[in-house]
Amino acid sequence: MKKVLITGISGFVGSHLAELLINEGVEVHGAIRWRAPLDNISHIPSNKLTLHNMDIRDLVSCMNVIGEVKPDYIFHLAGQSYVPESWNAPAETLTTNIVGTANILEAIRKQGIDTVMQMAGSSEEYGLVLPKEVPITESHPLRPQSPYGVSKVACDLLCQQYYRSYGIKTVITRAFNHEGARRGEVFVTSNFAKQIAMIEKKRLPPVIKVGNLGARRDYTDVKDMVRAYWLAVQHCTYGEPYNICSGKAWVIGDMLNYLIALSPMSGEIKVETDPTRMRPSDVPNLVGSCNKFRCITGWAPKIDFVETLMDTLDYWRAKTTSLPK
Repeated sequence: MKKVLITGISGFVGSHLAELLINEGVEVHGAIRWRAPLDNISHIPSNKLTLHNMDIRDLVSCMNVIGEVKPDYIFHLAGQSYVPESWNAPAETLTTNIVGTANILEAIRKQGIDTVMQMAGSSEEYGLVLPKEVPITESHPLRPQSPYGVSKVACDLLCQQYYRSYGIKTVITRAFNHEGARRGEVFVTSNFAKQIAMIEKKRLPPVIKVGNLGARRDYTDVKDMVRAYWLAVQHCTYGEPYNICSGKAWVIGDMLNYLIALSPMSGEIKVETDPTRMRPSDVPNLVGSCNKFRCITGWAPKIDFVETLMDTLDYWRAKTTSLPK
């Protein structure tokens, strides 16, 4: 039986990845911070999942857990992942993401464990992309537009360097936007869905607050994304980056309109721009090419994004029922 360690297992992607790997018959271990909420994984039976307290910002903590588990694969998903927060707390974002990744790599190296580490990178690494430069390939210049994007570039390059310098088996994935149930409410698709669910329950007036609706994004369902991660560690070349994306663009405003159309109150809902939701600088055009990854793994998305939007809205309809009034 293969053994995996997932950092950030209690998060959006980590919880879906844990479900997939358990169904694949893999022995799953998860690294969590002591105060991390466990709602996303509370439905998983305790005999199917072993949790370990670990702070990625502390090398000794990482060495202890990685040395104890000795995983065949590490999926490194933990970190500060909310782009707007990276402007509010740039040093915290850089420290958590870059030092955290360095500590995972150092723990593998110092413990001498033969493991494959997947680094969950981001399309935000590409940053400024001109219309003529899409679809984005892995050779596209990295021009990050946020401290978060900068942190992911550094993590990406660290993984390339540790493979070349020490032979650490790193697999670098650059995931474009992925959505679905359990997505944090601060992220745009989930935030819109929550607002609609609250409006339906008369908990908010029928006005959706929005930021920039003109950006174009490449969306994939989270269940397709974690399936790609599992294929990546088994088939990808170490030390090389791989885009994971659908190759199709949605304008954020069109995505919002579709979500609104799913509501029985669609005729009553208005949209209002909120200046506090605008970023200091935005990434206007993130649409990727997945040809490199698809050629090696045969992966392709199976879930239509319309289904993803329905899942997200239904998740928040159920979630808001239990929220205090």
